[in-house]
Amino acid sequence: MVSASAPRVGVLALQGGVREHVEVLAHLGARVSRVRRPEELAAVDGLVIPGGESSVIDKLARAFDLRAPVVAAIRAGLPVYGTCAGLILLADRLRDGIAGQVTFGGLDIAVRRNAFGSQAESFEADLDVPVLGDPPVSAAFIRAPVVEEVGAATPLAALPDGRVVAVEQGPLLATSFHPEVSGETRFHARFLRNVRAAA
Repeated sequence: MVSASAPRVGVLALQGGVREHVEVLAHLGARVSRVRRPEELAAVDGLVIPGGESSVIDKLARAFDLRAPVVAAIRAGLPVYGTCAGLILLADRLRDGIAGQVTFGGLDIAVRRNAFGSQAESFEADLDVPVLGDPPVSAAFIRAPVVEEVGAATPLAALPDGRVVAVEQGPLLATSFHPEVSGETRFHARFLRNVRAAA
C-alpha cells in the first residue's frame, strides 16, 4: 500500500511508453497518475515525460491545452524527468525538428532528434554515471536523440565518443535512453528525490 505521504507524480500520457514509467514509479513507492489534462497536471508534484514521438506529443499537448500549463509549471520549478522524446521536449533548442515543432523547454541544451538513425540502429550500452555510483547504467537507446550543445545544464553521462546522453539542471532531469526498459531505477529515484526536495 502506497503511503499517503508518498510523492504525487504524473506521467504525461498523451503518447509513448507511459505504462513502464508508471510501473517503475509505483515500485519506488510514489503515488502515480496519468496526466492528459491541465487539472491533472495541477494535482501532481512532479512529471515524467516518456519516450515516444516528440512531434506527436507536441501536437497532442497543444490539442489538449496542456502545452502552456506544462511550460508554466516547468518555469515555476516543477521537477520533471524526460526520457528520449522527453529529453527533446525539455530542450530549449531543437535541431532537426519537423516543420512547426516546438518544445516545452527548460533545459539549456541543444538536442538532435533521431541522432543514431532508425529503429534498426537501436542499441544498448553500459554507461558510467558518477552521480549514481556503481554499477554502470544499462542504457537502451531506441531512435534516440543526443545532446549536441550544453549551456547551463550539467552533463551526467556520455557515450565513449563523448556525446552527452544525460543531463540535469535544477529540478529537471533528462536521458536520451530508456532506463525503464532495462530495469534501471536509479534515475527515477533521483527524480523522486527532486520531487521531495521541491515539495
